[in-house]
Amino acid sequence: MITIEFFHDVICSFCFPMSYRMREVQKELPDIKIIHRSFPLAWEPEHLAQMFGSREQAKQEILSHWAHANQNDDLHRFNIKGMEQADFLFPTSKHGLVAAKAAGVIAGQEGYWELFDALQNALFVDNQNIEDLTVISALVQASSLDFDQWQKAFDDPATLALVEADFQLADRYQLSGVPALIVNGKYLINGAQPFEQIIQAIQTIKEKEGPVIEILDQDQPTGASCTMEDGKWVCD
Repeated sequence: MITIEFFHDVICSFCFPMSYRMREVQKELPDIKIIHRSFPLAWEPEHLAQMFGSREQAKQEILSHWAHANQNDDLHRFNIKGMEQADFLFPTSKHGLVAAKAAGVIAGQEGYWELFDALQNALFVDNQNIEDLTVISALVQASSLDFDQWQKAFDDPATLALVEADFQLADRYQLSGVPALIVNGKYLINGAQPFEQIIQAIQTIKEKEGPVIEILDQDQPTGASCTMEDGKWVCD
């Protein structure tokens, strides 16, 4: 069986088109197993200020990332003008990542994926502040998840520990950015690659297994991602 660990962040612009693409990959290859993993681009408010000078500057620069991500998105769903007019600063990762993990705790990988996509759609299309717990709660209530069970999991320190365990796993894989796919614990598909290249890479892995991580299509210009370089969040 092919197992893919999909590392992403709820605030990662290139993870938005990649999540849609991975759903298409799952339809094409229904036998693959996808495990969702957390990766923090900006865990706390101070991280945005450290990377961009201030949270106000962070929003301005990150919106330029959205323009590139919208070109990468197969459906071109980004509402950039709406976010420019939104009266909140760019959100951080923590609440959204813990919320998605809590969904996974109570409803498995499909539950995680459902809420992850809802959070990303709320930010990138509907321009909602997904750092706001009221917004997150409303998204959960509109989903198929049991809200009371989700709230209990969200408040449980064990859920935060699971998120932090993902961070540690990303470090062991030496990941510096997202989206990233780790296939069978050994192969890295880096960035928001086109559907056809993802399928081709998976087929290649099925045919050839190796003892170390092999980076596939790393130099392809279409493989856009957000990375951490010298403590700064940079998106292709």
